[in-house]
Amino acid sequence: MKINVLIIGSGAREHAFAWKIAQSPIVDQIFLAPGNGGTGTDYINLVIDPLDFEGIAKAILQFSIKLVLVGPEQPLVEGIIDFFENQSDSRFEEVVLIGPNKLCAALEGSKDFSKQIMKEAGIPTATAKVFSANDWDDLTVYIQNHALPVVIKADGLAAGKGVAVCLTAEEAIAFSATVLLEKAFGVANQTLLVEDFLDGIEVSMFLLSDGENYQMLPEAKDYKRIFDHDQGPNTGGMGSVSPVWFVDKAFREKVENRIIKPLFQTLKRRGMQYKGFLFIGLMKVGDDPIVIEFNARMGDPETQTVLARIEGDIVPALLSVKDQKLNLNSFKIGLEAAVTVVFCAENYPDTPTKGDVIHLGSTVKNGLVFHAGTKKTDDVLLTNGGRVLSCTAIGKDVQEAILNAYILGESVRFRARQYRTDIGKDMIDQAL
Repeated sequence: MKINVLIIGSGAREHAFAWKIAQSPIVDQIFLAPGNGGTGTDYINLVIDPLDFEGIAKAILQFSIKLVLVGPEQPLVEGIIDFFENQSDSRFEEVVLIGPNKLCAALEGSKDFSKQIMKEAGIPTATAKVFSANDWDDLTVYIQNHALPVVIKADGLAAGKGVAVCLTAEEAIAFSATVLLEKAFGVANQTLLVEDFLDGIEVSMFLLSDGENYQMLPEAKDYKRIFDHDQGPNTGGMGSVSPVWFVDKAFREKVENRIIKPLFQTLKRRGMQYKGFLFIGLMKVGDDPIVIEFNARMGDPETQTVLARIEGDIVPALLSVKDQKLNLNSFKIGLEAAVTVVFCAENYPDTPTKGDVIHLGSTVKNGLVFHAGTKKTDDVLLTNGGRVLSCTAIGKDVQEAILNAYILGESVRFRARQYRTDIGKDMIDQAL
């Protein structure tokens, strides 16, 4: 018997999940809520806001959904999993939910809470101190006496833009004012963290957990800043690459023994059972992994790159999360490399322009275009957000994957498109 799947979200991450899940012989229909201009072509878009839990519940019953995968962080932090687990209708008992509950999602929803968990677990991370607007005078003195560079982090969700690495005290105080006084990132960010700067190479590690067992996915390196050579403001992510040259067996063992196992032991001790994807943002300092942050879901654009490296059917692993049998359904990771380049709208990340016509040319072998900020009006594809499209390609190594991704990118055309030309190239240089 085939199953229907619902993916919650509208980005390239969700498009990539739909593409991968559609490869399963046991899947019938794939729905996205709300999806985008690209997902509506091969799958079924539902005009439902990801925070409309009642609307999603009705869709689950109407379309006999068996598997629900939550892509973005906001619904998880606001308790979408708890909402469905607490439904009185017995039909929801058979639905497999992929995502942590509200308490576990606080690992991403509150950087302060995350730091508390890491301290309790003995997980290596940068030292940080928490301040609110009421502590403004103490905050400014603390920053003025802090070693530079210094990292300022809004405590709550900020769409990937709530972190600033500041080279001067003036810059740090100005960004702190943006968070606490101007409330640029909303009421979820009434506190911030002043954190020590870590000097190293960033890498993202990923896993899927069923609450008892977990499986590692391919690692990836993300590129956050808008311009080449890591210049300009932070964005939601301009591209990603996998594999990462220094993530070998020894490094993975350090991550598991020093971070993952202590984390899950601590959560279990607190009565917290983590089910779903976990994103571990790391800094390699020397030969050691130090945690920058946890995210309670897969990243974007890392998901596009990671899924391109996973071979075979991932649906049995996803379904096994409910009954905690993930250990019986392993992922198979391919040997090929994958690279994703993100194409963005004019004025991204500030006030991206919408409504420009998108022209998509022919695809390339081993290349995929995943939609994000797109919509269709009268069969015309238009830009509808900051990150418009992701071009993902594979190759026998990182160098070939980069070449394929940029060749594919040449087929993506819209007015004033922005993209980085150096995605993955540092991985080649450092590996040599």
